[in-house]
Amino acid sequence: QVDLVESGGGLVQAGGSLRLSCAASGRTLSTYRMGWYRQAPGKEREFVGTINWSGDTTSYADSVKGRFTISRDNTKNTVYLQMTSLKVEDTAVYYCTRLLTVQGSTSALDAWGQGTLVTVSS
Repeated sequence: QVDLVESGGGLVQAGGSLRLSCAASGRTLSTYRMGWYRQAPGKEREFVGTINWSGDTTSYADSVKGRFTISRDNTKNTVYLQMTSLKVEDTAVYYCTRLLTVQGSTSALDAWGQGTLVTVSS
């Protein structure tokens, strides 16, 4: 079992930046592909991006491509989401999870935690 704790959210003006962290305890993250997801008020949870175990391969949703960057520090058992040029529509609770891919289908391996709230004001 692994406990994931997201942090770093807050209130920021449009155009600003934030860096979110996802820290793990109980198990190393270093062998897992990790994902960031978000859920805006009244909407379904949506994919934001992923990073492979070594940190050299990332992928992003079109809505955040070029503005968000995922990185990781396996020595600290932590994954990061650097968000720049934030837009009002980025307002959401952000979650991280280990990812599991079986026969081409990817799913979240962990139960969703509390996440961290990002609010972008206009």
